[in-house]
Amino acid sequence: MSEMLHPISRRSFLAGGAAVGALIVLHPFSARAQANQAHLRIMETTDIHVNVLPYDYYADKPNDTMGLSRTASLIDAVRKEATNAMLIDNGDLLQGNPMGDYIAYEKGIKEGDLHPVMKGMNLLGYECSTLGNHEFNYGLSFLDKVLAGANFPFVCANLIKGTELAANPRDDKLYLKPYVILEKKIKDGSGAEQPIRIGIIGFVPPQIMLWDAKNLTGNVVTRDIVEAAKAWVPQIREEGADVVIALSHSGIDVKQGDMMENASFFVAGVEGIDAVFTGHQHLVFPGKKDFQELAGVDTAAGTLQGKPAVMGGFWGSHMGLIDLLLERDSSQWKIVSATSEARPIYERVENKNKATVGDDQHIVEALKEDHEATLAYVRRPVGKTSAPLYSYFALVADDPSVQIVSQAQTWYIKDLLKDTEWKDLPVLSAAAPFKSGGRGGPDYYTDVPAGDIAIKNVADLYLYPNTVRAVEITGAQVKEWLEMSAGIFNTVEAGKSDQALINLDFPSYNFDVIDGVTYKIDLSQPPKYDPKGGVINASSERIKDLMFDGKPIDPVQKFVVATNNYRAGGGGNFPEINASKIIFEAPDTNRDVIVRYIIAEGTINPSADANWTFSPLAGTSVLFETGPKAKDFIASQKAVKIEAAGDGENGFAKYRITL
Repeated sequence: MSEMLHPISRRSFLAGGAAVGALIVLHPFSARAQANQAHLRIMETTDIHVNVLPYDYYADKPNDTMGLSRTASLIDAVRKEATNAMLIDNGDLLQGNPMGDYIAYEKGIKEGDLHPVMKGMNLLGYECSTLGNHEFNYGLSFLDKVLAGANFPFVCANLIKGTELAANPRDDKLYLKPYVILEKKIKDGSGAEQPIRIGIIGFVPPQIMLWDAKNLTGNVVTRDIVEAAKAWVPQIREEGADVVIALSHSGIDVKQGDMMENASFFVAGVEGIDAVFTGHQHLVFPGKKDFQELAGVDTAAGTLQGKPAVMGGFWGSHMGLIDLLLERDSSQWKIVSATSEARPIYERVENKNKATVGDDQHIVEALKEDHEATLAYVRRPVGKTSAPLYSYFALVADDPSVQIVSQAQTWYIKDLLKDTEWKDLPVLSAAAPFKSGGRGGPDYYTDVPAGDIAIKNVADLYLYPNTVRAVEITGAQVKEWLEMSAGIFNTVEAGKSDQALINLDFPSYNFDVIDGVTYKIDLSQPPKYDPKGGVINASSERIKDLMFDGKPIDPVQKFVVATNNYRAGGGGNFPEINASKIIFEAPDTNRDVIVRYIIAEGTINPSADANWTFSPLAGTSVLFETGPKAKDFIASQKAVKIEAAGDGENGFAKYRITL
């Protein structure tokens, strides 16, 4: 059945009609389009992760960098800017914040219920979506119930029912339709309506079979994304599609291989595909930051192998937009020009996030009950901690706020690697303190008392939306990792009192503690690395007595280290720690993993195990500053002698360590 592409939004937008900050700008294609030409605008959202509203449920406060209700303002503006507009989504809708967990684990989806994400998407009038890897986190039955509430189709060409692939991909028994062809009406430059057939095909990362094995094994299998595209796109063309777009829940990588996780670059190379809507990596394309200097990737023009492409950030932070100038030749449309952009919902002003658009109040109102129920959920205890969680001494001693992060990361990675080639390697964990005073002020510390622990407390433990990674390195590289971390400390002269301990130029989030080994830090030795990872004292060795399993670490032994995407990707410039060492890219955030760990354990014991300390230096003491509330926890420090040393500056308290 034919329908008109959106000439304007399907309903009035916002009481009063204004989209805050979303200016109506005429695209050049609209002005250029002749009688046999038409301007088509295709909008994308991707990686919403249940962030329909601009609210961080972990921190329990509003957040201007997220929310589909904000992205809706950009969508409405585009619909007003041009006659012909479409809205599609690129997956990862159902998991990623506490609202998703609340719906899946507590409320459930009964017959006739609408998932909060579907409430918002149905209001916005989406045309099509594909599946992201996180759609499977709660199982296939839950997924089916959610999709039943969508007013638009979902497509996926590489998810197959059962346990076997057919010899020919076109013979696969697919879980969803591989593609749809939308028969539309489009207005040309003269204002006349013309028919157009738009084919939309979707893909999911094949790695879901590893990431969600417990939900998928025996039920479905996956096929290589590019292989599926090459099989199905010719059929879409054979059925008369004028334009074919790919919804590729897969990132951008120019190193080709089988069963690629990030295959969108090579999807763009498939003959018959006109444009690629990508996602998964939580990055922005086109732009000036991500995907620079990759062959065949034009970050200014927004093309992959010469074809228009877009990646619209994550959590509603951006709306992806591809503009196509189409020309009708005989009975078929062809693309004569294209542009691509990713429009943000906020900007940075004086180091703060400032919203540039307002909320769609229809969505806010539709999710009011879900929002209030989620607030109650995150504020309710999900487990207990047998010891207080605090970070007042995180830079000077093994610390419970770092300990619990490492415990959760180790638990998670061991489970995911148990059936892989790395199953027999020892798993260590690297974690750094995030809330440790500094520029955040004397109250900027984790402080969760023993007893009940709620989901929102996790934001106190892990500030950033990092995702879990695992790297494979040697014992020698473990030592160098720790040498870099030890650069946070100033060089201390033996026999001298009250020397400044902390190098304030060294970011605390680069002070990694590695759990699973024991070691001492010799402060009398100068740091080997500067705060940016440069070698300044090549022969220096601060890390002493580095032990694994009670024995000196073997420099050539291989280890798996659980960490985050920032560190594993080279963040902090740690020696030899970069993307080449990554063996596992987990789909889950470190926050989510901590919550799952707490729920699984019931009661956690975050007491620090003192796996690291300072080497003794006779007649030597050092000073450091921390929050004044630290006095309540001095007695719990068993591995280091700490005493109050008066007031510090700007509300901080000063403490002394006798070495």
